[in-house]
Parts: sequence; C-alpha cells; structure tokens
Amino acid sequence: MANFATHIGAGTVVSGALATITLAADVIAPENLVAVTLAGVLGSVLPDIDLKDSRASRALFSGLAVFFSFCVLFINAAQYSIAELWLLWLGSFLLIRYAAKALFHRFSYHRGIWHSITAGLFWWFLTAIVFHYVLGTHEGVAWLGGGFMFIGYLTHLALDEMYSVNLLDQRLKRSFGSAMKLFDMRKPGDSAAVAALAIILFLLAPPSKPFVDGISSKQLWSGLHERLLPRDDWFGVWGADGIQIGRRREETAPRRIEWVGQVFLGGRFAA
Repeated sequence: MANFATHIGAGTVVSGALATITLAADVIAPENLVAVTLAGVLGSVLPDIDLKDSRASRALFSGLAVFFSFCVLFINAAQYSIAELWLLWLGSFLLIRYAAKALFHRFSYHRGIWHSITAGLFWWFLTAIVFHYVLGTHEGVAWLGGGFMFIGYLTHLALDEMYSVNLLDQRLKRSFGSAMKLFDMRKPGDSAAVAALAIILFLLAPPSKPFVDGISSKQLWSGLHERLLPRDDWFGVWGADGIQIGRRREETAPRRIEWVGQVFLGGRFAA
C-alpha cells in the first residue's frame, strides 16, 4: 500500500495536469479552478478514510466538522443569542469530529467498500452537490469539481494496486485486487448501501447537461489538440533546432478556444 505522502503527491500531479488542460480550455474562472483542483487532491487521499488512525481520516473528519459547524452557525445566526450560537457551533463540531468518526469506523474496515469505484461515484455526486448548493457554483463547475474528485479517487486505488505488485520477486501480494474494484463482495450489504446512497445523491445533484455537453464538444477537443504543442518555438525563445527565435510569442501563439454561448453560461462555466 502506498503511504500518505505518495498518495497526495500523485494526486497533486494528476490534478495539476487536469487543471492545466482545464486552464487551456478556459471554461471556468481561476478561483473555481483552484477549488476543483483541491477537490482532486482531496480525492487522492479519501479512500484511506477507513483507516482508523490515518492522517486522511483525521484530516477529513476535522474538515467536515469545521465545515458543518460553520454551516449550522450561519443558518442560525439570526435566531439565537451569542452564547447559544457558541454552544451550537461547538456541539456540531464535536458531533462530527468525534461521534460521527467513531460511528463511521465502527461499521467500516480498510480496503472495504470505500476502496471501490462505487464509493468514488458516491464522492463525485456528493462533491457536485456541495459545489452547487453550498458553494453556489454553476452546474458545470460543480460536476467538474466532482470529476476531479473522482479521478483523484481512482488515482489512489490505482496506486494501491500498483504497490500490490512485487516487481523484484515477480509476484502479486495478497492485497492485489482489494483496492480497484467495483464492489466489496465480502460485505454485500455495505456495497448495496453505498450504491443506494450514490444513486440518491445522483438524483439530488444539479443538472449534468452543461458538463456533458461541454466535455463532449468537438470544439473543445480540436482546440486542445491545437494547443497541445507549440507551433514554432518553445516558450517563445528556442526553436526545435536550438536557434534562438526573435519573434514575439504573441505572433505565433495558438488562438484561444472559443466557446458557444448556448453550451456554457456566458461562453464558459460561470464564476
């Protein structure tokens, strides 16, 4: 099994590569690009939430506790006194940070349902809901953030499978096949529960049409293909033959990808 540093390092690289492509496509505002990239990095450590004493588990439940306690605070800000709001905030924080964490680990084990593609879909849909209904982002941005989360999640599962192969002894470890799986067949009840939750979250998620239309656009892929490599020179300085190029970068830069307004709000995903 890969360690925490390896997972978060790989997740950062993969999310950074996806962010570069998204930036080149110019479909979302920069502040949203930061948010969706962080979602991908978070996804790369999320499967280890089922490790009771892992850094991923502690960080996740601490983050969830802070997030939901402040949501409770803001929702009830006009109804209660300062002392009551303090108690609500503290109670919500402790409930998520300790009680919810203890309950979660009471019914989970490592390499169980949370190391599965089904769980990755669960987090994708949940992320889309949080981005849209809590953070107020456009539907396309919400689904893109969930997509980053899902790819980061799959990166974690793939790394665990890679570390299950002993290249020196040319053999497979006993853990091989326990990370990248569709369901956890050892506990079908857990698998069915997470699958049902994923379906419910999908039905509650914002409309996915803007996201699907965007990533399936021929204009997107042709534009990205055009921008994949420099036309004449690298960084506007050196040509392929090593001779310095005197032309300005603006003269040879590929055109920016233009979007059809009917596909994305305002020509791209809204801020």
